[in-house]
Amino acid sequence: MKNYSGKLVGIDHGIKRIGLATSDFSWLVAKELLILKRKSRQEDFDRLNHIASEQHALAFVVGLPSNVDREDSDHTQADTVKLWVERFSKTTQLPIVFWDEQLTSYDARILAKQKKRKARDPIDDLAARLILQSYMDALRDGLATFPLREDV
Repeated sequence: MKNYSGKLVGIDHGIKRIGLATSDFSWLVAKELLILKRKSRQEDFDRLNHIASEQHALAFVVGLPSNVDREDSDHTQADTVKLWVERFSKTTQLPIVFWDEQLTSYDARILAKQKKRKARDPIDDLAARLILQSYMDALRDGLATFPLREDV
């Protein structure tokens, strides 16, 4: 499927927290990595780039909320995520892929119960894992592509 030597980093973007997941080097399995408590935009971007370096990442996969009931004039969570990615992309050389995050919060809550997490524990890392796993499964099935920047 691929001939790259590096991992992918999945991101579940939130207002208070950023959930992170990482792939294995073969891009078969995603696992939760950590949850970053949001600070300033620059600090968040610096931490994300540092983590990507530590993980030997080749790209970021960011969950994008779907807006089925959106009116043209409505500002949605997807708009917020797109603006954040636009700003983040100026701080990294790695490609950033948007991936539909539909139902990941629901599935992450189920996964959290299976992992015996407390009901009030954050699930952002689990949501990032599900987003990343969905993207890698789609890559394997030929339903997604991997965009490369020239220097990767």
